[in-house]
Amino acid sequence: MYGWIWRHLPGNTGVKALISLVLVLAVVFVLFQYVFPWAEPLLPFNDVTVDQGMAAVR
Repeated sequence: MYGWIWRHLPGNTGVKALISLVLVLAVVFVLFQYVFPWAEPLLPFNDVTVDQGMAAVR
């Protein structure tokens, strides 16, 4: 897949590298701005099952 993208980008190696960097940054931006906030309520990160330890015994 990455080879296909690389072959279809215009320009020489330097231009392709710059465009690839911009594409990667755009994907990371979309993930952090839209995908992760949407998925966060669906994930069990806030389901804590740790008790109070020794304080619960007293």
